[in-house]
Amino acid sequence: MEQLNVKNMIADVFNDIAEGIKSGSFKEKVKIGLTTFGSEHGIEEMVKAAELAKSRYNDFEIVLIGPKVEGDFTIVEVKDAEEGHKKMVELLESGQIQGAVTQHFDFPIGVSTVGKVSTPATGRDLILATTTGTTSTNRVEGMVINAISGISVAKSLGIKNPKVGILNIDGARQVERILKELKDKGYGFEFAESLRADGGSVMRGNDLLTATPDVMVCDSLTGNLLVKIFSSFTTGGNYETVGAGYGPGVGEGYTKLVNIVSRASGAPLICEALRYCATCAENKLMEVAKDEFNRANEVGLKDIIAKNTKEKVKTTEEDIKVPPKKVVTYSIAGIDILELEDACKALWKEGIYSESGMGCTGPIVLVNEEEGTKAEEVLSKTGFKS
Repeated sequence: MEQLNVKNMIADVFNDIAEGIKSGSFKEKVKIGLTTFGSEHGIEEMVKAAELAKSRYNDFEIVLIGPKVEGDFTIVEVKDAEEGHKKMVELLESGQIQGAVTQHFDFPIGVSTVGKVSTPATGRDLILATTTGTTSTNRVEGMVINAISGISVAKSLGIKNPKVGILNIDGARQVERILKELKDKGYGFEFAESLRADGGSVMRGNDLLTATPDVMVCDSLTGNLLVKIFSSFTTGGNYETVGAGYGPGVGEGYTKLVNIVSRASGAPLICEALRYCATCAENKLMEVAKDEFNRANEVGLKDIIAKNTKEKVKTTEEDIKVPPKKVVTYSIAGIDILELEDACKALWKEGIYSESGMGCTGPIVLVNEEEGTKAEEVLSKTGFKS
């Protein structure tokens, strides 16, 4: 076995020389750590993933962090998962590895992971921003920052002008308003257009299945659920096979490249997670993210978020008298469900009778046909509608 390993190492060296001659450079390969403790499928599954990645890809090296195992890998021996995480961080901070893939990691508040899945309808990759961690305790603020993290990852994967969609969940319309203002003030990116007939940058379930945008913005809990569904919908849920996992943790000022996979992830998925991490390392994701956050801050990111997430109508039931009831057939879309009640109150304050409802594309405010134009003006002026 030892003689075979030496032969393999010599073969790898000659392959590297050949590649260097062909490309005209001898670029040093990035090293990606893989912790092997913690998988529900055992250490053997993690080693199998490393072997699969080694057979498919020859442009990065894998360092196993765990117990001693057979195989042609650099192994950093540790006795358990806890020691493995400590060693992983040590190797990252010392620069001995440039990225790592692991089953669990305690990211600080402000950092969450950007996943990558393969969609069933088209086979296209879809970047999910984000899938684990907490970007902000404020849902809308978190999703806006997730968009910047997703754009950063997309650019590090070679997508020069990524198109961004916002999943149609609570907070989506507020996020859309903030991102539109950010774009108008000079932060360059493009919105995706939903494949549904009414279009728009707020995405439906159909857009998930086809990967309409390059980057789909959502909260981490929703993103986590989506990764699990996309990665294991053919296996019953206990063995994740499709996609590249939950992705790297990204956040303003964060510098460690750590990609997350699940304890239920199988070798095919972990193999692609290693490739994902290596590409992010090669293209210096953390530097790309730093630049993206700097550009967003230069045009007033924090002020725009603060302005759009503060309470717009501070009222009680006693403050505002509901106007006389009218027939309401004029619908106004584009109101976030979290602000629906306050939007109605803003109209009542102006003497416009309104009711909340739910249309086929999301929340709506209903008013009388004769007051439709005025109502839209009021909602735009008070910040409930862009």
